[in-house]
Amino acid sequence: MTPSTSSAITLNINGEKYTLPVDHRTTLLDALREHLDLTGSKKGCDLGQCGACTVLLDGRRAVSCLQLAVAAEGRAITTIEGVADGERLHPVQQAFLDLDGYQCGYCTPGQICSAIAVIEEHAAGWPSAATDDVRPEAGVPALSAEEIRERMSGNLCRCGAYVSIVQAVAQAAGVQDKEAVA
Repeated sequence: MTPSTSSAITLNINGEKYTLPVDHRTTLLDALREHLDLTGSKKGCDLGQCGACTVLLDGRRAVSCLQLAVAAEGRAITTIEGVADGERLHPVQQAFLDLDGYQCGYCTPGQICSAIAVIEEHAAGWPSAATDDVRPEAGVPALSAEEIRERMSGNLCRCGAYVSIVQAVAQAAGVQDKEAVA
């Protein structure tokens, strides 16, 4: 007797539960796009290198093309469709609009999901490779352009809107020193 290669799973996406049958090899990205018609997350490289498919899993960013749907069962999944508060845009979404942090828009959903996590990671005091002093007693480093670029480096923009993306992340994070992120 051969074991089954599919299961019915329940995913908690943007605060709603969805039960669907999936092959065990189905990625979270394909479950979102092909099974649930949540097409905000984009399929870019399908190798986890471009970040276009970034979603939030339990508040942490994840490239959904490398995450199996069955492994996401029981976790809180937030896609770009779920970051706004009704008609009110998330501050990161608003900053991307205000500062033209997009061009063609293809990578924008992944950039926004990643930026939301970046801001939370920074506020929690998590260091990055660009953090000068990682000792806990040094405190949270300033969210400089260098810090933002390093923390967002897993998300590529083929249009090259990086300057505006860095400014949008800084604005959403409430960075006061605009010279530091120019």
